[in-house]
Amino acid sequence: MNLAQPILIVEDHDFQRRILARLLDALGARQVLEAENGRAALALLDAGHAPGLVICDLDMPEMDGMAFIRHLGERLPDVPVIIASALDPALLGSVAKMADAYGVRLLGVLEKPVTRVHLAQLIAAGDGERPRRVMSPMPSFTLEEIEAGIRNHEFVPFFQPKLDMKNGALAGAEALARWRHPAQGIVAPYGFILTLEQAGRIDALTFLMLEQAAHAARRLREAGLDITVSVNLSTTSLADVTLADRVTQIVTACGVEPKHMVLEITETAAMTALAPALENLTRLRMKGFGLSIDDYGTGFASLAQLARVPFTELKIDQGFVTGCSENPNAHVIVEASLALARGLKLRTVAEGIETQADWDALRALACDLAQGYFIARPMDEAAFVAFARGQPK
Repeated sequence: MNLAQPILIVEDHDFQRRILARLLDALGARQVLEAENGRAALALLDAGHAPGLVICDLDMPEMDGMAFIRHLGERLPDVPVIIASALDPALLGSVAKMADAYGVRLLGVLEKPVTRVHLAQLIAAGDGERPRRVMSPMPSFTLEEIEAGIRNHEFVPFFQPKLDMKNGALAGAEALARWRHPAQGIVAPYGFILTLEQAGRIDALTFLMLEQAAHAARRLREAGLDITVSVNLSTTSLADVTLADRVTQIVTACGVEPKHMVLEITETAAMTALAPALENLTRLRMKGFGLSIDDYGTGFASLAQLARVPFTELKIDQGFVTGCSENPNAHVIVEASLALARGLKLRTVAEGIETQADWDALRALACDLAQGYFIARPMDEAAFVAFARGQPK
């Protein structure tokens, strides 16, 4: 963290604000700005002050810290934030999730009374930023441009590895759509998925990704990699009772046995058009496909879904996995989800593992598979094969 940049303290308690200012001065901060609440802090931003770091209390008059974080995400989302608070850890965990949702880069929570050592540790954390899911701006594309790209087969799968948590061996990969745009380069899903979904035109991309992932699965097996490849099924696809036969035809035509493919379905998708969805999912399971309930815990009918759909795998949402080693509530939810899956004889996958601490926590809870930036980012097929060559057998 560059201490030559201004640091903004947003704190309503005069004594706490002075303590923070003195600690920052002792750490070498060149300029410290002070505001007694969120409204006063916004006035400093409006006056042209651009802090390199914000240290913010939560419980303040006129405009509290949560409202200020929302405004900061709209104005200066790249400015890192440290929360200074004596609130209950469960509440602080919720605020951390909120900050992430608003696009704010949260370095951590500074518990009161503030210590110089902890403050220095959090500031130092700014020098080693974790991979973020907040996306950088991308050119906007029309539905016509996206569909032309699909017709031209410009969309390709990138592969994110899944490792066996017992021995670290490569066990599978999730195929994730990327657009090799002829002018813009690699375009991530947020550049096209929402547009297709809102227009009800996602199926073409779904089947293209399925076909490309199946071809890749065959090549990976021919290269000696005994792994499964996972592909996402769209919500609208499940309403079509011909889906199961179509999926089977595509995969087998690529020379792949269904048992080597896993189809990931979100909880919300499985609730849509319930009768045809159940018919499709049951038929796909009968054909030998693995079925994964994706983003488990984010829907409204998790237990009902597990009872009525023949899933083989439960994938715990990254919102609970990321940081679960530090968040007691998230840890409890993950532990309960894993226990439920074991009782139902489902394989478990934790997605969103970003640190060694989270890996250790999930491994201690006997999760089966791990996926996340701590292991590797999604990569093209050639890079994935190179990655696989370096993994333990």
